[in-house]
Amino acid sequence: MNIIISNSSGEPIYEQIYSQIKAMIISGMLNEGDALPSMRNLAMQLRISIITTKRAYEELERDGFIESFTGKGSFVKAQNTEMLREENLRQTEELLGQACSKAKLCGISLAELQEILTMIYGGNYDD
Repeated sequence: MNIIISNSSGEPIYEQIYSQIKAMIISGMLNEGDALPSMRNLAMQLRISIITTKRAYEELERDGFIESFTGKGSFVKAQNTEMLREENLRQTEELLGQACSKAKLCGISLAELQEILTMIYGGNYDD
């Protein structure tokens, strides 16, 4: 598992771990039943406190992304596909909102922006 911690980020380390694992689950990089590294191993890999990894895992479990079993470890939990779709839609809207703001600042028209989006998306509206 490739988690990158930024000490210069204003975001707490446990939140960085939480958001990166959550993103891996939402994107499908981690699937239902996949085992996560033990809290101790992840703490050693990242050279951080085990308390920090414990907090990240507790948050992931609280939000329904993983489930933990004493003596066995933590695993990716089966996800509600509608919930995942809604989260992906929310993230897409946020990113497109940022792109629209940038386009307006640069004087890019809606027609130009639609053309750019069509090229990036591949022109395939059936997906």
